[in-house]
Amino acid sequence: MNHHAHNHPPPPDLDDAAPLDIAPADEMLARLETRRSAPLRGLVEPGPTPQELERMLRLAARVPDHGRLVPWRFVVIQGEARRTLGEKLDALYARQNPGLPAAKADMWTLYMLRAPVTVVLVSRPDPAAKVPEWNQVLSAGAAGMGLTVAASALGFATQWLLKWPGRDAEATALLGLSRSEKVAGFIHIGRPVRHAEDRPRPALDEVVTYWSPDQSMSKDTP
Repeated sequence: MNHHAHNHPPPPDLDDAAPLDIAPADEMLARLETRRSAPLRGLVEPGPTPQELERMLRLAARVPDHGRLVPWRFVVIQGEARRTLGEKLDALYARQNPGLPAAKADMWTLYMLRAPVTVVLVSRPDPAAKVPEWNQVLSAGAAGMGLTVAASALGFATQWLLKWPGRDAEATALLGLSRSEKVAGFIHIGRPVRHAEDRPRPALDEVVTYWSPDQSMSKDTP
């Protein structure tokens, strides 16, 4: 299925065009350098306003998308819908797990109520498209990252999780997903109660190589 059809004029001839002089965005760079995931328990009200949430989603949609297929979508869960969904998930989980301890009877309701807003990122690649499915899946991941960055830019924090409700077919059906769709993550959004400690980041020499014509690659090269 092709989710959207776009007709665009051919690009102009840019072979002799001069480069644009675009100033670095220091504030954006500083925010990206400190962006990190926040503990779910550390996300509190107030959540984003409707205008802030719409802006986040618009920014999240500005991602690489080979073929303009839009192979992803968002499901927003907020307000009382969080409790309603949580109760439905609890009922389903109890049916699937007979003998579940009473202490876990409302675990998914509590989970859904943790953050003021949760955005479910849905991957929906088109297997009939000429664009490789892997490219489409990567675009969905980019949309999720775009959402976390947009939330950070607006003063919020996020936690991106993929627990049982995103992996179980019956649970994803409660979210309105079709059989051809998959949950790429529950992105929880709220105000942070504290600055989360940064985790160790990989040294660049561990993850970056510079290819050269005389370079030989072994089968064990990552």
